[in-house]
Amino acid sequence: MDLELRHLKTLRAIADAGSLTKAATSLGLAQPALSAQLKRIERVLGGALFERGRHGVRATPLGELVLERARVVLPAVTELQRAAVRFATGAGPGPDAPRFRLGATHGPLLGALVDRLATAHPGAPVTTHTSWSEREIAQGVVEGRLDYALIGTCGGSAPPEGERLTWREIATDPVFVMLATRHPLADRSQVHLADLADTAWTDVPGDSCFGDCFHAACARAGFTPARVYETDTASCVHLVQVGRAVGLCRATFPDTAGLVTRPLAGTPLSWRHLLGWHPAAPAAAGAASVLTQARAAHAAAAAASRSYTAWRASASGTPPGRVPSARQPA
Repeated sequence: MDLELRHLKTLRAIADAGSLTKAATSLGLAQPALSAQLKRIERVLGGALFERGRHGVRATPLGELVLERARVVLPAVTELQRAAVRFATGAGPGPDAPRFRLGATHGPLLGALVDRLATAHPGAPVTTHTSWSEREIAQGVVEGRLDYALIGTCGGSAPPEGERLTWREIATDPVFVMLATRHPLADRSQVHLADLADTAWTDVPGDSCFGDCFHAACARAGFTPARVYETDTASCVHLVQVGRAVGLCRATFPDTAGLVTRPLAGTPLSWRHLLGWHPAAPAAAGAASVLTQARAAHAAAAAASRSYTAWRASASGTPPGRVPSARQPA
């Protein structure tokens, strides 16, 4: 006997009822028939799934494992059936309707892009997948599990899967440094990398060359970083706020209590925001629209950052209030 969905439903009914008698009533079966069915299911799965006691039945460790998986599988199959019915009856999106399966690394643009796509395409499914690995995201697009990759690369380095995917630049930003508001350099308009030679650093992990580029920039400034904490964004912010480290961040990093972001003098590091897709995939037809939305999301993030706004105005000689756009080639 092969395990079937109806068997999982039976196990869930027994667990919910807490007794074979009550479960048999809810399933419309005689108790002996339910007991026999349970024994067949247990033979398929290799062991007892419930322990019988004076107060009913209780799942064994194996039963808990099976029930945990059933709680995932059964709702997923139900939703699949509903989606198939909607599609077959014309109540759902057709095969040519837009969809947006976005893969992204950590960064400031994913949330804004989701919001813009959902607004521009009401009813179109927008899903996300995040990873620290740029290569994993790119591989997902190559294999058709994702429609678009939203990643970044250090300076002019090539993105992953460059021969199989089409990549377009959203914008290029300088890399800024995060300092606690009480840091001795926090009141400067820009910070020289060499002035931070004796401090610890914090940054988010990734598999691009950014770490190598950072160490190379430090070497040019005459020092080797004493310590680098690789952790998630929230922990990076905390380490900076408490004065345990200074952080590397994109210039679009939002204003945050307890810290300031400052440009590094001479812009020793830069970050390119990229959008990628497979040229032969259906998503290629909508790539220009997604790229436009991603660039708009970046422009909004840049405008919301006071330190980036000031840096761009200073770098271009433009008075505050008339800040030029970041470089955004086609």
